[in-house]
Amino acid sequence: MSRVPSYDPEAVETKWQERWEQNHTNEPDLDRPERPFYNLMMFPYPSAEGLHVGNMFAFTGADIYGRFQRLQGHDVFEPIGFDAFGIHSENYALSVGTNPGTLIPQNIATFRRQLKRVGGMFDWRHELSTTDPRYYKWTQWIFLQLFKAGLAFRKRGAVNWCPKDMSVVANEQVINGYCERHPDTKVELRYLEQWFFAITRYAERLLENLDWLDWSDSTRTLQRNWIGRSEGAELVFETPGAGAKLSVFTTRPDTVFGATYIVLAPEHPLVDSLTADERRHEVDAYRREVLARDLVSRKVGEKTKSGVFLGSYARNPATGEAIPIWIADYVVMEYGTGAIMAVPAHDKRDFEFAAAFNLPVRRVVQADEPLPSVTEDGAMMNSGQFDGLPCRAAQRRIVD
Repeated sequence: MSRVPSYDPEAVETKWQERWEQNHTNEPDLDRPERPFYNLMMFPYPSAEGLHVGNMFAFTGADIYGRFQRLQGHDVFEPIGFDAFGIHSENYALSVGTNPGTLIPQNIATFRRQLKRVGGMFDWRHELSTTDPRYYKWTQWIFLQLFKAGLAFRKRGAVNWCPKDMSVVANEQVINGYCERHPDTKVELRYLEQWFFAITRYAERLLENLDWLDWSDSTRTLQRNWIGRSEGAELVFETPGAGAKLSVFTTRPDTVFGATYIVLAPEHPLVDSLTADERRHEVDAYRREVLARDLVSRKVGEKTKSGVFLGSYARNPATGEAIPIWIADYVVMEYGTGAIMAVPAHDKRDFEFAAAFNLPVRRVVQADEPLPSVTEDGAMMNSGQFDGLPCRAAQRRIVD
């Protein structure tokens, strides 16, 4: 009976990794490659004691793909580096009481040792760190070129703020209103002066390029949604009492005849000047309440509609009617102009808001089927739901 040889992974992997290093297997000729293939993956972030499973979850698939390309005859260059800058590295250094200038190189050494043990086909000749002046001088150079070209600008913007980290966190890092890194810390909404890149100038080009990318349909759809192009018009609503002009962006300008109120984001710059004296206490209290929430909770999920009437009115440019101006948390400054014309007969969120505050609903575009929530004479709903039927016909009518 033949004996099955034992498998010692440490011995086998060490043997082959040493051979790869001796033969320069993972070091393609970058100056004269015959069939170049650039296999880039996200660099790990050394703000902890070592790699975590999420790093290897991402790297393994990309490394397998690189090996497949090499078997197909490509000269595969698989770079590796360490995304070591940032507030999280500093916070980790604070938590362990070590200067980041000392701690981060130690962490990188640990990460490097672990990555080499894993056996990825990284070309270690070209390892880099974002904390290396030889690297970040070029990121600064790129920023200067963008600034000179008018593609980098500074303005105030809303961010999710973690009070414990004293830093901004992404929407994906907000879990049920709390910081992913500190589950006991509630994320706040803050407005900070910050730099932006004018990437919207390239939205159309990015969308067109998606058509020929060899990606799955689901991934292309995600990218289109992320780019988030909306086609519509910007309408101006005058406010005779305050002498201001409210610009609103809408994808359905044909429904302006059914706009029965205006909603501003609580942080809209005109809120103060449009608030009547007798309404200021309630408006200020509501704005403070909204600031205590994070951006995600305002954009995602079903919740009871809330808002406050400012005590002022705008003139509907199509009907000449004076319509009330409200603030509500479901409108954000990051979309359009931070102000919307509310057409509750033809928008689900507007309808829910109108139902909550007993505001008029006026249907102006005839749907293929009658909307069960709005009566023919334009009165409030006779059922509690908005069915979201698409409005295809362009038959407009105004209901007095």
